[in-house]
Amino acid sequence: MAQENTFHFPKPGQRIIRSVIAVACCFCVFYLRNKEGIPFYSALAVLQCIQPYQDSMAQVARKRVTGTFVGAFWGLMIILIQMYLFHGSLMDTFPGYILISLFTGLVIYSTVVLNCKNTAYFSCVVFLSITVMHMTDANPFLFVFNRILDTLIGVGIALCVNTIHLPRIHQNDILFVSGIDDTLLNSNDQMSSYSKIELNRLIASGAKFTVSTNRTPATIRESLPGIHLELPVIAMDGTVLYDLNENSYLMKYQMSGSQAETICRFLDKKGISYFTNCVVDDLLVIYYDRLESTLHQEVYQRRRKSPYRNYVQKTKPVFENVVYIYLLDKKEIMEQLYQELMSQTWAYEYRITYHDSARYPGCANIKIYNKDATRENMLLNLKALLSLDKMITFGSVEGKYDVCVADSGKDEMVKTLKKLYEPVGLPKSCTDH
Repeated sequence: MAQENTFHFPKPGQRIIRSVIAVACCFCVFYLRNKEGIPFYSALAVLQCIQPYQDSMAQVARKRVTGTFVGAFWGLMIILIQMYLFHGSLMDTFPGYILISLFTGLVIYSTVVLNCKNTAYFSCVVFLSITVMHMTDANPFLFVFNRILDTLIGVGIALCVNTIHLPRIHQNDILFVSGIDDTLLNSNDQMSSYSKIELNRLIASGAKFTVSTNRTPATIRESLPGIHLELPVIAMDGTVLYDLNENSYLMKYQMSGSQAETICRFLDKKGISYFTNCVVDDLLVIYYDRLESTLHQEVYQRRRKSPYRNYVQKTKPVFENVVYIYLLDKKEIMEQLYQELMSQTWAYEYRITYHDSARYPGCANIKIYNKDATRENMLLNLKALLSLDKMITFGSVEGKYDVCVADSGKDEMVKTLKKLYEPVGLPKSCTDH
């Protein structure tokens, strides 16, 4: 059967739209100036300054302006030397180009002296555009002036276009909570560039956003690189509330010593290998017996490299600070074990889950938690911690969440979050007058 072609043309993003508008503004200014200057340099500055984030845009704008002044200064020096020291005899000659080459080193060195090395490229571009392309102009001094002015016009237009927005209402009194798998991440276990940029922008503007997942804090970091989550996250399927910025477990549901002992004795008697996940002084410590199976060895080798997981081989039974117990084996073994666990008279004291393993085909995993360790319970704790009454949840299961994400590959979650968090409109304080 032929593989279905899933290629599609993505919708143009804000950066593309704003770049088009800003470049058009450059040409409008060029005509308003009676075609003085060269709009190419304004448009170039615009395209370099239009950035996804306001902070990065300001940094590029500063680099562009600083680089322009440094390059223009040394370009002016070359013009003065050529015209007044050599009376124009070196223009468009090999010795003249050698002189320009030597001064290129001075341009770069000056950015080092001025502690703005990151502007070296821009400075050289400006310097060479003056000395190579326009040295023979009728009035090179006028070009230097226009070169600076064109850049400043482009930077100014970029700043204006990138900061102008439709009036929007920010719903800062709502807690937005999303799942990760099949919600934020697509089928390739990745997040699109659009979702990353837009989600970070919404968080920076004040959106109360976090995630709730069965992943550990370590795998949350690995699966959402570059996302600046400011609120605590609900991890381990509701077992813990974790602050990614402080590397701290704010809340946790853990088993009592007797509960942990009961389940561990049962598994030891069965001869079943398992990983005991414990939170000790804000550290996730994972205890294990001898790793006799290649499957468990692979799990250990893959996960132990994370600085947020600490694997320790048991020297004696561990019953304290246990947040959950993790088992992984062939599917038929896990199915039988799950049935046996659920038939025990003490099974009601735990929350026991069974899932097929996506990473290891033909295998399944069982996780055993405190009975109160649920995402719903931890969400209530988070709402109370943040003093928020309203909440909107995003997930991929129909009927379980406020917003069901049908296709995570089309940035549906972030686009819906944007509509809910900042609908177009005037703030209430403005409409009251």
